[in-house]
Amino acid sequence: MSLTNVLVAIVIIAFITMVTRYFPFLFFSAKQPPEVLLFIGKYIPPVIITILVLYCLKDIQWGGIPHGLNEVLAVMAVLLLHSWKRNPLLSIFGPTVLYMILLQTGAMEKVFFS
Repeated sequence: MSLTNVLVAIVIIAFITMVTRYFPFLFFSAKQPPEVLLFIGKYIPPVIITILVLYCLKDIQWGGIPHGLNEVLAVMAVLLLHSWKRNPLLSIFGPTVLYMILLQTGAMEKVFFS
């Protein structure tokens, strides 16, 4: 690609980004948003999070050692940390680190199945 093509692409991408950022302010600056947008903003995020959690847990090997114990402990850690601290970053990264430690060290296999 030539320098001109790169610059044109950058200008187009910057314009599209600006339009998407300014869109809500242009249409909803002086009035209340439509009811459908309020509904979507309230109910869609929990639905998407639920779908993502189910997608992440779909491949658990219940029949093989450690019988899903790593995943169950990580989910319990999410629930406990979030109900205790109400901090989304802690609720995401803490159990992720716990899960990776359990997975990489094989701690559950050593403790319960050796």
